[in-house]
Amino acid sequence: MTEASQLFDAGERLDAAALRALQLERLQNTLRHAYDHVPFYRQAFDKAGLRPQDCRSLDDLARFPFTTKADLRANYPYGMFAVPRDRIRRIHASSGTTGRPTVVGYTENDLSLWADMVARAIRAAGGRPGDTIHVAYGYGLFTGGLGAHYGAERLGCTVVPASGGMTARQVQLIWDLEPRIIMITPSYMLTLLDEFERQGVDPRGTSLRIGIFGAEPWTEGMRQEIEERFGIDAVDIYGLSEVIGPGVAQECVETKDGLHIWEDHFCPEVVDPVTGEVLPEGAEGELVLTSLTKEAMPVIRYRTRDLTRLLPGTARVFRRMRKITGRSDDMVILRGVNLFPTQIEEIVLRTPGVAPHFQLRLTREGRLDALTVRVEARPGVTPEARREAARAVAAAVKDGIGVSVAVEIVEPESLERSVGKIRRIVDLRPR
Repeated sequence: MTEASQLFDAGERLDAAALRALQLERLQNTLRHAYDHVPFYRQAFDKAGLRPQDCRSLDDLARFPFTTKADLRANYPYGMFAVPRDRIRRIHASSGTTGRPTVVGYTENDLSLWADMVARAIRAAGGRPGDTIHVAYGYGLFTGGLGAHYGAERLGCTVVPASGGMTARQVQLIWDLEPRIIMITPSYMLTLLDEFERQGVDPRGTSLRIGIFGAEPWTEGMRQEIEERFGIDAVDIYGLSEVIGPGVAQECVETKDGLHIWEDHFCPEVVDPVTGEVLPEGAEGELVLTSLTKEAMPVIRYRTRDLTRLLPGTARVFRRMRKITGRSDDMVILRGVNLFPTQIEEIVLRTPGVAPHFQLRLTREGRLDALTVRVEARPGVTPEARREAARAVAAAVKDGIGVSVAVEIVEPESLERSVGKIRRIVDLRPR
């Protein structure tokens, strides 16, 4: 056994055949659990003419109906729970900014599983027992902060529960407490980097060696900027509250070639976002996840709306998912052209004079939609340099994406941030 494999837990040491057998056993148990205890799933399976026993192979999962965020909201707050309320030990929820929040519950076993999955993720990212981890995800109903916190403690790390906000203080804490790892959204990490430089502190001179970034899509260009400016390894973590929270998948620091999905606990599929047809491995589409071991709130074929592709495993036996390129519901169709925020991010990152903080504003001019890209200037940039940056961004969007947009260069730190993230799309079009 190699030195690296000694760090693996029992699930990570499974071979491919044993993994598939375990997945099928757990999938069959989950389908029975959901059918027996969640009226929504009983009705959905019955309508499709299916019973849990109809799943005899992993391929049979594709016959079962999807679960969507609309289903979770329609069963707000407790209709998707599969255990009595007195077994629930914690509740998390989405922000609910576009309607009712989605509420998720956890039993004691679910919380222990979640901690195990995040601990596994941190270890894959290069974390080790005894490390100090600065957690700058938001705490509260959002799953990021507490998910990272308990996973780090499960691994045997010291946690600095900084949460989001108070950026100047975060810089001081990082300098004084000397964490080796930071867990944070990539856009807020860039805000921290700007604050280090504003205070005259070299970001490369800190104790940080690893950054674990999640909660929003980010590009290879942003990874390169963070790694170069901070002198760290930047790796991706993936999860969503409806499935469990952070810790569904993790990029391994030794390869940085996509996120290994912890397939002993989550079964992934990629489907065509329009037809719902399951796509072959390697094809890009919408990620669909089925939980295999959750008690309080199992999810069957949950449509994440995240766009990715499945690839064979490298550093682990588990399959990988490519970094999320965007969300199907974040795609902007502007005068017949499909546009994702990550495409704008790549352009902003290579434009001199602007910070990697931007927002897309959709309006309607007459019968046509219009898009304004608002980008923060770097401190000290002259008015002429701002005008040149605006021209450069507009030209790059026109040349690279094929659509004309307006560009506004705004003051540093003027775009609204929430839980460490900038709201990428603001839709001001009349309903």
